[in-house]
Amino acid sequence: MPTAPHPQNTDELYRALQENDRRPYGRTRTVTAEELVDTAEQFAEPRPLVHALLALQKAYNYGSEPRKSPVVFARLLTLFDEQPDVFDERLRHTLFWRFKWVANALLALPEIPLASLRQWLTEMRDRYAKAGLGLQPYYGQAYRLASHVGEDTAPAFELWAGRTRTKLSDCEACEICERALYHLAAGDDERALRTWEPVLAGKESCQEEPARSVSYALLPLLRTGRSDRARELHLTGYRACRRNPAMSGEVGRHLEFCALTGNEARGLELLAENRNLFGEVDSPLDLVSFLTGVEVLLQRVELLGHGDLPAAGYAGRTWTVTGLRAEVRGRAADLAARFDARNGTTAHTDRRTARLDRAPLLDALELTLRARGLDDVAPAAAPEPAPEPAPLVPESLAELIVRARESEAQGHPDATACWARLRTLVAAPGYAHPHDPAVGPLVRLRADLLADEAARVGEKDEYDKAAALWEAAAGLYDEAGAPGDAALARACAVLPAAELPEERADGAEAKAAALTAAHAALVRLQEETPDLAPYQEARVLRLRASALGLRLQATRDEEHIAPVLAEVDLLLAFATRHDITGQISGAHLLRASTQALSGDLPTALTETDALLDRLKADGPAWHLPRTLGLRGRLRLGLGDAQAAHADLTEGLRLAADWPSDYTDTARLHGDLAQACMRLGRPDEALRHLSRSAELDLRHGSRTDAFCTYGNVAQLSLELGRVEDCIALLDSLLTEPDVAAGELDDRLVAQLRLYRARALHAGEDLKAATAELAALAAESAGWDDDPGSHAMIAAETAVLLAESGEFGRAREAADQALAAHARAPRYEQLSSCLRELARLQTQRQGAEGLADALAVLADAGRVADEARAAEYEARDRSLDSALAYEHGRVNAYAGEYETALAALDRAVTLLGEPGPDDDHAGEWAECVRLASVVEGLYLERPVPALTRLDAAISHLTPLGHTEETEPLTSLAAQLRDEG
Repeated sequence: MPTAPHPQNTDELYRALQENDRRPYGRTRTVTAEELVDTAEQFAEPRPLVHALLALQKAYNYGSEPRKSPVVFARLLTLFDEQPDVFDERLRHTLFWRFKWVANALLALPEIPLASLRQWLTEMRDRYAKAGLGLQPYYGQAYRLASHVGEDTAPAFELWAGRTRTKLSDCEACEICERALYHLAAGDDERALRTWEPVLAGKESCQEEPARSVSYALLPLLRTGRSDRARELHLTGYRACRRNPAMSGEVGRHLEFCALTGNEARGLELLAENRNLFGEVDSPLDLVSFLTGVEVLLQRVELLGHGDLPAAGYAGRTWTVTGLRAEVRGRAADLAARFDARNGTTAHTDRRTARLDRAPLLDALELTLRARGLDDVAPAAAPEPAPEPAPLVPESLAELIVRARESEAQGHPDATACWARLRTLVAAPGYAHPHDPAVGPLVRLRADLLADEAARVGEKDEYDKAAALWEAAAGLYDEAGAPGDAALARACAVLPAAELPEERADGAEAKAAALTAAHAALVRLQEETPDLAPYQEARVLRLRASALGLRLQATRDEEHIAPVLAEVDLLLAFATRHDITGQISGAHLLRASTQALSGDLPTALTETDALLDRLKADGPAWHLPRTLGLRGRLRLGLGDAQAAHADLTEGLRLAADWPSDYTDTARLHGDLAQACMRLGRPDEALRHLSRSAELDLRHGSRTDAFCTYGNVAQLSLELGRVEDCIALLDSLLTEPDVAAGELDDRLVAQLRLYRARALHAGEDLKAATAELAALAAESAGWDDDPGSHAMIAAETAVLLAESGEFGRAREAADQALAAHARAPRYEQLSSCLRELARLQTQRQGAEGLADALAVLADAGRVADEARAAEYEARDRSLDSALAYEHGRVNAYAGEYETALAALDRAVTLLGEPGPDDDHAGEWAECVRLASVVEGLYLERPVPALTRLDAAISHLTPLGHTEETEPLTSLAAQLRDEG
């Protein structure tokens, strides 16, 4: 189907070719290039056809369609032979360069006979010789053929590598890669890596490099002990080749790298991200390389006992690891055999075998901030995994049911594993319930399972579902003749019902009223149910105290403190009288939490200390991690980060003995991250935040997890770990519920915003701009949140300006201004507009001044609005920043007198800094730029030096030595030039 308007003349054709050249490689670009060739054939001039054919061959070459590239080149060669004058020097150079493209395309097709490959190289050599061109490129292709076939490559390598490069030689980066691969094939990892270093360090690059070299260098880096370097290059290299059909072999090597470093889960994730390659790679040579990498990964996953995991494979069916591995193995082996049959060797089968026989090089290498194992990759449609420790699950079904109920009554974590096992058994076909009076009827067991499910759902804040499940459980308990259990289930339904969104829609007051009513309902229920067992009555008392505790948390009203403590005292007295150990410690924990909420941290800490002593003496041991977590948070609140770190670390150590959801291990990691930040250990904090998020994901608290991962992304960006940040966000944004639009759209938007910022920091301006522009378009419809749209549109404007697209940047800025009018974002808008003006004059000079001044006029209105609203900027004063930008903009445009006047105004607005002023650097920069304009551009060094000397004399006694250095340097320059 048509992808562009039909050009009516050659000028329109050239414009269409330029526009298509900006598109990414793929079907859209290729189809458009084919249409433009058809159009070019209709014009009488041959040169436009040459340009169109060259563009089409480029689309085929980088779109992984080697079968079509030689056909197009044959037409070009015929045109050259028939009308050589049509080809100017540039077109002639391009034509001879692409002899190599054809050689590579023919090499990639096993149906092309080896004799035809050699014949084409002879044609290339003869054409080069006839044209007076050096033969080094020809010998390079001859070496590649020898390497491909599996012949002795030493003679061919010397004939190529020993020759002087010519204008038609492959770029330095590509030749470096070929030389390194020669040493790698010889088993010399160190020499290969030394050869690769200019490419791996980014000193030499091209369209395919360094991504190609990186993919080959990963395993040699591991074998030589450079695992950190391998990790770094994996992150950058993978991003450069993912989803690209022309770099499918590189993707396969990244999958292999994951498989050999204990990162099989990440490998499966990357495989899913590159599922398109199964259908889009048309090069058999690239395909066999890609499929072999896939097979290495799948083989490793299957060997680890996870062959039933889902795997992304060929379209049209659902694959498991085992099924896909069998399919891939058959296809890849067949392709390798076809190449070997064509070449008369076993080279390709041997290379495949060598890759498949490699043993893992590391047990575990942390590749990304998202540490996941194969156990974290759930099979499709599988039930939620639950811990099932063998010693905790009795073999007898009756014993298992009794054990589950006893553990539940004690609040013991073993109950989780018991209920999980029972849920599986009851759901199995042919389940036979034991006829045992100690167990009771099946309906009671079903009620128990519903109650356990309700508790787990409630922990995920799914309040409506939890309340309904508790009520359903109560009904079944009634049917089973267990009135105490029924009453307790109804009591448990009260709190989640009070937490429902409709109950708290009007804010804290409505929520407080709902919780007050919940407390009253619990009191009535307890009074109306006289025959509760002690553990059941203690649970109800605990719920009563929790209802009032939640009310205090919602209101922070001092009047609500005493009622909570009174309820806690009732619970403590009752639990002590009946020796219910878990509820005794629970009461102490509630008291300490209430004291903390009331602001009395020292008393809360004393209470927690006493509780820890009690727990260490009398138990229960499973309460220790949560209690240590509380003491850690209290110590953080009291400013003792070191002691908090010790408590939280010990809490994590003890939590390892119990299910992580029971001990709230995710929160322990999150609190420990906060302690690490206070102690100036951000990298350690990053690890704990990541672990906290992944645990929340595992337990189904996805919103909490993604919020925490947003913090991980932000912190990693602040630490300069840009590739880590991008890899993390790429992973999160491909999660099934994110891709399906099931997660909160604003939370996803925040993650995408972080990703755009990370891409920008990673100097991928094109990708960053595309992400932000898409986000700005979506956020334009956020009628309930125009402020966020203003911020996103403002950032988009800046990125568009950095790309030189000032028209689109102005449109985005106008969107930001319109949203700002509804929800002011003074500082962000002012910063955006100032930066937009600066970029335009920096790029366009005087030509862009009028547009830049119009933008600054908008920034001036924003500053006026802020002043009228009595808004105080957190960073720079909007007025002084605007005056400074007027100075820069006019200076870029050559309006030096105007620039100097603006900078003088900025200096005046800032005022001379004092000893503790945080604007000393900004003031010094204004003075410096004013002196540059005056002394260098206006050639008035004397007043400029007077200005500088005065500023230096003012700043030096105040101790602002760092701020004086650029002023002193400029003064010396002016004196030298004078």
